[in-house]
Formats: sequence, structure tokens, C-alpha cells
Amino acid sequence: MSKQFLAILAVIILVFVGIIVFNGKSNNSGSGKSGSSSKPTQHIEGQGKDGITLVEYGDYQCPYCGQYFSIVQQVQAEYNQQIFFQFRNFPLTSLHPNAFAGARAAEAAGLQGKFWQMHDLLYEQNQAYYNGGEPAASWIGASNPTPYFDADAQQLGLNVTQFKSDYASDTVNNLINADMAAGNKLGVNATPSFYLDGKAISVGESASAFEKLINAEIAKKAGQASSASTSAGSTSQTKQ
Repeated sequence: MSKQFLAILAVIILVFVGIIVFNGKSNNSGSGKSGSSSKPTQHIEGQGKDGITLVEYGDYQCPYCGQYFSIVQQVQAEYNQQIFFQFRNFPLTSLHPNAFAGARAAEAAGLQGKFWQMHDLLYEQNQAYYNGGEPAASWIGASNPTPYFDADAQQLGLNVTQFKSDYASDTVNNLINADMAAGNKLGVNATPSFYLDGKAISVGESASAFEKLINAEIAKKAGQASSASTSAGSTSQTKQ
């Protein structure tokens, strides 16, 4: 073999390896694998006086998540004092191509302290879109949804320049991937998926379905606390 042929072969191999490395990095976006030290998000509302947490793994482009949105809001308002409500990202990009972008918009808004405002706005637009409503919701079907998110950021009074930078950042990307990795560990494979104090629950599309499960968990916790208190009292008397 000539030296020239070997040199050309070496270049081809280097290019091929470079393509593989590049694709590996590109495919990490939305993979559900947290390739950094980022921890899952901690977007939590409610007072949680009963020490109970309801977690939703959701997808902003998912029509079913949109259907549950108003119900979940009702449940949050009803149990605001008793429980914590937490949202985590789980964009199903194979079904919803703009889902990861929606999660980026919410997390970018969160870096300016307005996660829940963007979260609510995106789901309101989700509902409008699937109900055949206003054009503002068309980010869901857009080939490029970012202009719609920029408009949302402006509507919410965010620093749009910072929002754009955060939206495209590795920080936001890693937060979403960390949420997805946490969901994968739990076995999440559909949205919305709900967990009540760490246990997966199946809930019908009604506030009453949530109420039944939450009330049962509150009663269970109260019973455990009462038993623990009684046991502690008995132990104390025995020691005396």
C-alpha cells in the first residue's frame, strides 16, 4: 500500500469517528438519559401539611395531559393546604415532536421564576389547539415552535433575550433529561402518569377520582401517626 492511500484511509476513519461522536451527542437531547450531574426538577406547589405529595409526569403536547390539566388544577386548589403537587417533564418525542421544546420553554421560564405561569399557559394552549381553538396554540403543530414560545415569554413579562439563551442552553436540556431519567426509573411510559407518595396510581378523568385516592392516603397517614403516638406513649409509661 502506498503512503498516500494510507493517509486517505486514515482521514476517512477520523471523519467516520467524528460523525459517530457528533451523533451520539446530538441524540442525547430528549433521550431521557441525564449525561450530567443535573438533578430532577423540584417544581412544587401547595402547603403539604399532611406530608403527602402528588407527582405528575407530563408532556405539554400530549392531548391527554391537556384533558387532565383543568382537573389537576381543581384538585390542587381543593387540597392546597394538605398536599404538595409536583410536576416533572416527560416529553414523548416519538409521538409529540414539539414536546421537548415545550418543556424547554417551561424550564427556561422557570429560570426567571415563572415556571408555573408558563406551565399553565402551555397547557391552556394545548387545550385550545385540540379543541380547534385560537391560533396562538399552533406551536403544537408548528415546524418551528420557538417564535410562539418567545411570544409567550414576552406575554409573561420575561426578559426575552435571557429566555432565548436559557431555552437553548445545556442547563435546561439537562434538567429535562434528568426528569426523564427519574421517570424511566419509575417505569413511566405514558403521560400523564401520576404518583401519590411514590406509588403509581391510575386515576379517571374526574376530580372525584383524585379525591378518593388522596383522602384515603390522608386517612392512612393520620392512622399511622396516631399509632406511632400511641406506641410512643406506651413506651414512655413503661420506662417510668
